[in-house]
Amino acid sequence: MRTVLVTGPGGAGRTTVAAATALAAARRGGRALLLTADRIPGLPGGTGPTEVTDGLWAARVDSAGHFRGEFLALQDRASGVLDLLGGNRLDGEEITELPGSAELALLHSLRRAAVGDWAQHGYDLLVVDLPPLREALDLLSLPARLRRYLRRLLPPERQAARALRPMLAQLAGVPMPAQWLYEAASRKDEELAAVQALIEDRATTLRLVAEPGPAAEDALRTARTGLALHGLRVDALAVNRLLPRHSADPWFAGLAAQQEKTVGLWREEWAPHAALCELPHLGRAPRGLDDLARLAGHVAPVRGVRGPEPGVHGPAAPGPGRAEDPWWIEVPDAPDGLGGLLPGSRIVSTGPSGEGGGDEDGVPVLVWCLPLPGAVKEDLRLVRRGDELLLTVGPFHRTVPLESGLRRCTVSGASLTDGLLRVRFTPDPGLWPRTG
Repeated sequence: MRTVLVTGPGGAGRTTVAAATALAAARRGGRALLLTADRIPGLPGGTGPTEVTDGLWAARVDSAGHFRGEFLALQDRASGVLDLLGGNRLDGEEITELPGSAELALLHSLRRAAVGDWAQHGYDLLVVDLPPLREALDLLSLPARLRRYLRRLLPPERQAARALRPMLAQLAGVPMPAQWLYEAASRKDEELAAVQALIEDRATTLRLVAEPGPAAEDALRTARTGLALHGLRVDALAVNRLLPRHSADPWFAGLAAQQEKTVGLWREEWAPHAALCELPHLGRAPRGLDDLARLAGHVAPVRGVRGPEPGVHGPAAPGPGRAEDPWWIEVPDAPDGLGGLLPGSRIVSTGPSGEGGGDEDGVPVLVWCLPLPGAVKEDLRLVRRGDELLLTVGPFHRTVPLESGLRRCTVSGASLTDGLLRVRFTPDPGLWPRTG
């Protein structure tokens, strides 16, 4: 199953474009599921997959219902502790969702579509209507962050000692965590792992939607750094609500000229790597399937989802397995065989001290290269903590687990040049095996 995640600056029409993308795939013979938290005129508002038209199903994320169900289930599991403390249980009718529940509900729906009951329907394409751009980047990084927190707070290996907990509780004089807590953490980790796998899958791409103008230019320029940091692959940029280019009205003609200028800039920045599609302004908000069908003829096709593909500016969307890893490791072609210990790395000739060569003592240096377009040194922060690298670039943060080979190295320096971050690692002779 292909997955297309749709987001963009707030108010750019991402929900409409997501629906048009799913409808276009259905009209080309695919089976598409549209997942959204918003109501779309002309589409059913059911919380489960509901058939809209031939080949198209839609499901609405019910954040309030999901939060209520999760809270009541947690309350039931903790009933023993609540009864011991004399707590009063809450009824379902008095539970209202809290901030953050919408994001968790969307992740839950993604899991159902990836490996849950919805996946049994055999969809060719899943189109997900995400929140606005900044919130979407935080949401897509949430599964990995939550799993990291769970592993730190409740290490899985501690569960092997559950038989010793009663004795440990007597020795410590405090109650030990109940078994249900570890079971709940393990179950939640499995759910988050399924969503993380969907987001990081080669068949998953991101589709940006923007209405041309100065504000959108700034938003997309900033977002490019966050997208690269999280390794997200953009397959298309949908330029939405384009005005007619030839208008007799000077005011409309001026707006259209400004839009055309922005489109030209975006074509230079995005078209080399992503499809650029132009969607006309309908003169009003879309009202139903007929309006969505008009827009569906302009959206970029999703490769691998059947039918002929209309032409769009820029390359077609990459198919499953075709996207390249956005990060790579440069390994010197050293006689001790360091390159063979990092499969998939790029081998470079040993040169002078510095990038891809060796240090002053001739020790080979591994260089981890991370493209971060738009990043500046003043906003960059890099910290090594154990087997992880903590990266901060402006408003974006990510904790990256190091490759097994890099864990046996020390960070010996870093540089940022022309949007490429190069982190230098020096192998620890006591940890690297000698092969020659």
